[in-house]
Amino acid sequence: MDNIPKLFGTSGIRGKYQEEITLELALDVARALAKYIGGEGKKVVIGYDTRTTGEIISHIMTAGLEQSGCDVLLLGMVPTPTVGYATLKKEADAGIMITASHNPSPYNGIKLWNADGLAYKQDQEREIERIVYEKEFNLVSWDKIGKEYDISSFKEEYVNDIIKISEIDPEKPLKVVVDCASGAGSYLSPEALRKSGMEVITLNAQPDGFFPGRNPEPNSDNLQELMKTVKAIGADVGLAHDGDADRMIAVDENGNLSDFDKLLTIIAKEFGGTVVTTVDASACLDTEMEKIGGKVLRTPVGDVHVAESINENNGTFGGEPSGTWLHPDFCMCPDGLLSGLRIVRCIQKNGKLSEQLNAIENYPTIREKVTCENDKKDEVMKVVSSEFEKEFSDVAEILTIDGVRIKFDDGSWVLIRPSGTEPYVRITAEGKTQEHLDNIEKISKQFLNNLI
Repeated sequence: MDNIPKLFGTSGIRGKYQEEITLELALDVARALAKYIGGEGKKVVIGYDTRTTGEIISHIMTAGLEQSGCDVLLLGMVPTPTVGYATLKKEADAGIMITASHNPSPYNGIKLWNADGLAYKQDQEREIERIVYEKEFNLVSWDKIGKEYDISSFKEEYVNDIIKISEIDPEKPLKVVVDCASGAGSYLSPEALRKSGMEVITLNAQPDGFFPGRNPEPNSDNLQELMKTVKAIGADVGLAHDGDADRMIAVDENGNLSDFDKLLTIIAKEFGGTVVTTVDASACLDTEMEKIGGKVLRTPVGDVHVAESINENNGTFGGEPSGTWLHPDFCMCPDGLLSGLRIVRCIQKNGKLSEQLNAIENYPTIREKVTCENDKKDEVMKVVSSEFEKEFSDVAEILTIDGVRIKFDDGSWVLIRPSGTEPYVRITAEGKTQEHLDNIEKISKQFLNNLI
């Protein structure tokens, strides 16, 4: 299968509309999915975010599924987690979410979900790619065409269920500002918070695929309005979503953007047990979990890897520092709306968000990138795998599941990993002391610059 072109990246198929994401491709992926799950009589849930191209891609994929004999359950415009949850609850055979997540307006994408609400794994994606490449579709005759069912009312069931599982206390109303980026969470995230008894102020909560209020990626540059609003009106917390609302980032009551790793750690501590995160996440999670007798497992970057590890290791919770969190007590699809409710519940239980964040140890961190052409990355990483550890004398552990991550005796670590989308090799490091971090940074940059 080496000659078959790759369509899927770390989070589904994604690209610019009419360039990488064409209607012809969408039709073929729908036909391939139908073939993969068994075609005639199978059920597929489909939803899309607010992008201007979402509905037309939904129409074309629905046609591809129906002409392959599948029935299609139409959710309409919804957050990604609603698709994952509906696939599970409606006992469908697969789910499709049409989204480019945090990418700008011209982009769109396709993400596929299993019957249990877990994203498609790499081997499943590779099989879809093979079927698309070989045009190995099974189209049915006129009398076996699949049917369409409108299940948009399922959104209410989803909202009620996330409120219930979050155990949020309606008797302790907090003032919450939620910034939905004009994305798929625009209606349901504020609704879930209001139904929970919270006082809710919304920003960018009108669905609009042009994302007029801010770019959909929830980062410091794009969340300045939210940060100022929280502080100005004396809110208890600010919540922000990306375009499809599978992510959540929080702003504390002082208007400061939360450290992503610390935010992840706050929730992980609530669950205890075995939590799963990625190779690029902070050691502050390990430190805090050790204190409560918990355990941290690490995976390659990408929420599907986190989900797989949670399943395999009976994990209680998992997530990436980007704000993509998985709640296995609910569904294996990343859920930014449930994440927001659970942060609110944490504040109700444990007090001000700023104080909870400040109680977690802070370690100095660096994130650097070294230019490296894509065709040289494999050769560079081979040398990194075999030689990099020899640069240090205090190596405690080496992980090679996604790049090379070296943990040192004092808990400091460094990760060298090729970018999946840009011509760079990235260096991420965290030191228990600034002195140790400076030394790690110097050795790592020197090693890579001598290679490239």
